[in-house]
Amino acid sequence: METIRELYRIGTGPSSSHTMGPRFAAQKFLQKNSSARNFRVTLYGSLAATGRGHLTDAAIRGVFEPLTVEFVWKPDEELSRHPNGMIFEALSSDGQVTDRWQGYSIGGGAILAEGENVESKQIYTESSLQEIMHECTHAGKTLWEYVEEKEGSAIWDFLAEILAAMHRSIERGLNSEGVLPGGLGLARHAWTIYRKIQMTGGQLKKEGYLPAYALAVAEENAVGGEIVTAPTCGSAGVLPAVLRHIEDTLPTPERDLLHALAAAGLIGNLIKANASISGAEVGCQGEIGSACAMAAAAATQLMGGSIRQIEYAAEMGMEHHLGLTCDPVNGLVQIPCIERNAFAATRAIDCASFALYSDGSHRISFDEVVKVMARTGRDLPHVYRETAEGGLAIVYRYPTASKK
Repeated sequence: METIRELYRIGTGPSSSHTMGPRFAAQKFLQKNSSARNFRVTLYGSLAATGRGHLTDAAIRGVFEPLTVEFVWKPDEELSRHPNGMIFEALSSDGQVTDRWQGYSIGGGAILAEGENVESKQIYTESSLQEIMHECTHAGKTLWEYVEEKEGSAIWDFLAEILAAMHRSIERGLNSEGVLPGGLGLARHAWTIYRKIQMTGGQLKKEGYLPAYALAVAEENAVGGEIVTAPTCGSAGVLPAVLRHIEDTLPTPERDLLHALAAAGLIGNLIKANASISGAEVGCQGEIGSACAMAAAAATQLMGGSIRQIEYAAEMGMEHHLGLTCDPVNGLVQIPCIERNAFAATRAIDCASFALYSDGSHRISFDEVVKVMARTGRDLPHVYRETAEGGLAIVYRYPTASKK
């Protein structure tokens, strides 16, 4: 598996695969072709189907400005390796192609060039949680110690930056109001919920902040604010909300939060390596389901759980999101995406609590449910994998939504 530095990325929304990844690809292509006069970008599959709603063209155009970018949209055609395919071409003054790059936005902001070997970036020798648990149990190590052993001590400075960015996204979201862009007329709710909960007491106040935190980050993502992919932009609110909720509930030094981020990153990495975190490839189970599994693992560790209990919590977080479709209304990361962050954060806490009540014994392993998720994702009809051609995306269409 790759370093978890490739999983956690600080960037701007609304989509890691449709906005962040193409922006990174454009930046790399521009560095190589700084003397080009104009550019042509062809978007395929899911990138073309929901690219306008996800601001794919705006993200790419912003990199190449003031040069002209011609966009070619091919939603009904996919390249060989992934639904999020793209081709960048540099053009001379007379319109001749001087350079060409073909690649894919594979989820979480990561890009992969045609012919590139993902395995070349591996730093983890184990490829399953079962193998990792065996090594940790044999040596008496925790999951975060295993991560430190593979990543080096510098990983903690990196995770401190990630944690700070997560906290900032919550605070900005809690202090912002207004209508989200895109034409759906959807108002931000995090501030309202947060204020109402502050005026209540008892159990409602204790539990109410959790969804407010998740909504805050998800709404920040929807307006193109800075967030952390955990593992994607569309699911970026789940893990930060759970961490903040536990900070509110238990004495939690920063060191413990960084250890929890390491464990959560390990879970996300395993899902990314053995299945997918791309909604275009496996549906929202790969985004929200993965985020819930990561957050459940982090919460269980912060609550004092054993490695077996952490594995159980992560397994439940993924298992109970199996089959979740990706059907964004008008291609925007708003309906049903924002609310899903709040519900997944709540479910992550429930998974952690349930695992802690047990001794960690259960029948279906985390590794098995990840394999099932990958197969389920491949079996999902195309219209339920981030194409905005099925489910809520066609049942509900806001009449005045922008089609630009």
